[in-house]
Amino acid sequence: MEDFWEAQVRAAPLTAAFWGENRFRDRVDDLSPEALAAQVATLDRTIAALAEIDPQGLTPANRENYEAFEWMLTHERRNLDFGTRFFTITSLGGWHSRFADVILATRYASEQDYRDLLERLRAFGVYARQNVDLLRVGMEGGYTQPCASLGGYGKSIADYISDTPEASVFAKPFAAIPDSVAASVREELRGEALSVIDEVVNPAYRAFAEFYAESYEPACRTSVGLSSVPRGREAYDHALRYYTSLDTDAPAIHALGRQEVDRIRGEMEAVMEEVDFEGDFAEFLAFLRSDPRFYAADEETYLHRVAWIGKTIEARLPQFFSRLPGNPYGISVIPEQIAPLTATAFYQPGAGDGTRAGQYFVNLYDLSSRPLYELPALGLHESVPGHHLQFSFQGENKDLPTWRRFYYFHAYGEGWGLYSEFLGEEMGIYTTPYERFGRLIYDMWRAARLVVDTGLHVMDWTRQEAIDFMLANTGLTRRNVIAEVDRYITYPGQATAYKHGELKIRELRRRAEEALGDRFDLREFHVELLTGGSLPLKVLDNRMQRWIDAQDRP
Repeated sequence: MEDFWEAQVRAAPLTAAFWGENRFRDRVDDLSPEALAAQVATLDRTIAALAEIDPQGLTPANRENYEAFEWMLTHERRNLDFGTRFFTITSLGGWHSRFADVILATRYASEQDYRDLLERLRAFGVYARQNVDLLRVGMEGGYTQPCASLGGYGKSIADYISDTPEASVFAKPFAAIPDSVAASVREELRGEALSVIDEVVNPAYRAFAEFYAESYEPACRTSVGLSSVPRGREAYDHALRYYTSLDTDAPAIHALGRQEVDRIRGEMEAVMEEVDFEGDFAEFLAFLRSDPRFYAADEETYLHRVAWIGKTIEARLPQFFSRLPGNPYGISVIPEQIAPLTATAFYQPGAGDGTRAGQYFVNLYDLSSRPLYELPALGLHESVPGHHLQFSFQGENKDLPTWRRFYYFHAYGEGWGLYSEFLGEEMGIYTTPYERFGRLIYDMWRAARLVVDTGLHVMDWTRQEAIDFMLANTGLTRRNVIAEVDRYITYPGQATAYKHGELKIRELRRRAEEALGDRFDLREFHVELLTGGSLPLKVLDNRMQRWIDAQDRP
């Protein structure tokens, strides 16, 4: 496991920087054909080595490591069998925005840190060309995104091109060089940074913007379903297993989604009765989408509400967790370059070594599409006890093998986020019927996406059919619905992870409550669930069953 993870860190130092791995902070990822061949060889070699080990002879902890490691290796290897790996851009962003995220999220303190940053920026030209080459290979093989779902994408690239080097987002770290660095060195570093931005970074973004407008956009496919690309149905079937970490398929997921939509609709209608609304379901949704009382008049009001909810949740965490991780989190605004196209919010993990706090990013673009009654559920999911506790417990557990401290199994992680929204009911976070309806909107959103994702990629749904289904059922605003549908189109299968993970966690909790009765400790259950880190759902089931059995012994 350590040999494999060392190879991963060396191959992907940009990604590693997010985890707090700083040994290769002067480098970028190598995306050349030779590097891809090496990645395949590393996976094949590791899979073969693992097959030589008899899992029956391992300790329970190493048996868990074996099961998770085997699942990860085989599914990551299978990913490389499909041309979908050349989809390096989605409606959520792309390699060009992630590079900026890494640069701005990394901590810089010493002269060497800034010299390393200069080397990373100098390497950006090659990195950008390699990414464009990957997109070209995808185009040649018929693997392009549908540009109907990438409207305005060119702006998300062009906005990183600054009129002057001083105005670039990449100049920001150099404007904050600490006084511990000599003044003459600070001046030298800033001068070099402006030169690199002017000669390397801006031209690379400009070349990508031109490529997108002149080559990629005209080549975009007109069909939205993944089944329309070569081996697309096979690729989608794998994506469903990869993201849910279950042996499932599109018909089963579609049926589960329909079942959950019907269940949640009943709970929504009960809230409508509670507030004495006179009208049908569609009229209630129209009321929620249009009444000014549910929307912030300005950015400051919105951010204050986000922060108030966050601190309210934090005060109640000790009632539900027997201990808490050490790393804090902050609240940030989604960069304006990607805000129009991306989600309402997202979480950026802190560094595993504690040198960088987690960040809860919220979207301030078009506040008329960001209802306040959704903020409690949003905060519970993206910050605490959702992704922040999940990533922090995982990253801070040094008893885990290194790869398990950082690898992300989607169904586990997103399932915990959705379970955290449900937990908010018990925590007393929803203070009005409309906020409780906001949680149900989010629950319905995750159920409806099971229907929509499979409908788009297997059942030949059009983009408009998907939008109409989401508008009719979820209560999300039109802007959010369109952004979500475009996400499902350009990021096939990932959205199916949430509901599967949440249902598994709730099942495990019921099982523990029934087995342990009065001995069940919810605070300990939550910590046990989180300290093991991200796991495939079957491996998580085995882990929690061992915990139940251990509590059940006298």
